[in-house]
Amino acid sequence: MDAAELVGRSAREIAAWVRERRVTAQEVVRAHVDRIESQNIILGAFRVILREHAFAEARTLDRRADLHALPLAGVPVAIKDNVPIAGEAMRAGSMALPDVAAEADHEVVRRLRAAGAIVVGITITPELCIWGTSDSVFGTARSPWNLKRTAGGSSGGSAAAVGAGLVPIAHGNDGLGSIRIPAAACGIFGMKPGSGVVPCGLGANAWYGLAENGPLARDVADAALMLSVLADRPDLATVAPPARPLRIAYSTRSPALGVGVDPAFARATREAASMLAARGHDVVEADPRYPLRYAVAIMAHWFAGPVADAEPLDASLLEPRTRRHLQLGRLALRLGLVREADRRAWQRLHSEFFAQYDALLTPALAATPIAAEGWRTRSWLDNVVANTRYAPFAASWNFAGFPAATLPLGFHEDGMPLSVQIVAATGRDARVLSIARTLEDGGPVGQQRPPSRPDPAAGIRTERTT
Repeated sequence: MDAAELVGRSAREIAAWVRERRVTAQEVVRAHVDRIESQNIILGAFRVILREHAFAEARTLDRRADLHALPLAGVPVAIKDNVPIAGEAMRAGSMALPDVAAEADHEVVRRLRAAGAIVVGITITPELCIWGTSDSVFGTARSPWNLKRTAGGSSGGSAAAVGAGLVPIAHGNDGLGSIRIPAAACGIFGMKPGSGVVPCGLGANAWYGLAENGPLARDVADAALMLSVLADRPDLATVAPPARPLRIAYSTRSPALGVGVDPAFARATREAASMLAARGHDVVEADPRYPLRYAVAIMAHWFAGPVADAEPLDASLLEPRTRRHLQLGRLALRLGLVREADRRAWQRLHSEFFAQYDALLTPALAATPIAAEGWRTRSWLDNVVANTRYAPFAASWNFAGFPAATLPLGFHEDGMPLSVQIVAATGRDARVLSIARTLEDGGPVGQQRPPSRPDPAAGIRTERTT
């Protein structure tokens, strides 16, 4: 099979071909790595490309007798640079983390490899995964729809890789929107599972329990397949229509005081609501409550989240914006602003909302993605204001621990993708996937592809290629 026929295919197609031995895992890996090496210099998705290691994995996979039983057989996958990968250094966008190889894979990496996926590279993040833009000393991840715009953060490198078709699926994680924001910025599907669905093991305390590992993919079915592997739940791999008509709320109100919503994102949310109503669901406009006292609590958790992770690091090697963020995080901890009681109260408040509604639709972003460049050298305040103005919708659902996803739905007049967010109550991850698939089937979702980019000159600047 020609390399051009392999790149841009779904994970499901690739895995089926490899299982049937119509194509080898080595051929799949070679096609994707060649594409990564030609495009990454302009896209900035990968910190490290694991060419030789991926080829070795693929050769081993092709010889396996149980190839027919692997759900991700031969599927190239990118891994975000904040979980350990055996034999590779984890840098989390920072020179302060040591360039020392990890001894073992993180559990999510182990599960992906056990399912037959091939790790082809490690993707760019902002320093300590704090920001909604993915620029660091190691590079800048850009949206494949407009290279002047950010790919979002902190899983921006993974989202850019999927959005540009460099890999069919990628790993991300989400502490206050770090899967859903980049998915929206890159015009793909991204899901934060509910608390405890996927093994976490992120940093010292997973940002006080806010963070979850999850999938990024170009369509819902691929994301569901990846999530089923990450969660070790085969039932999640099959996305069925809702078993009954659902009562769905939609809201275009910004959770952040003083932050407006671009009319195009509000319109996309209303259009999604209309699509679901046309499918027989009971859809009503209803705003969740966002009391100001909890906004303070969410901000305090964001400030304090990376403090424990940074404790052993040399602060002089951190970016100025990061040092300021950590100072405020330590202050929030001293003042007792990081309280589990606030999370429990927030969960109760929104459990009452979801007792009335089966799901919630909101805009994914308040505005199209901001510029890609320069954020790591700008002030902490500049970063906070810019991040909040364009991406205020995600954080509430980490604080609640509820499953949430963002799905592309049409285009803004500036050419960037529009997206909506789907939220459901604890334990309703399958419902989020089902609603997303319903919207995908009813609109242009899944056919959205970024404009083709010219291949740059051969050769790739990475920190290290193994």
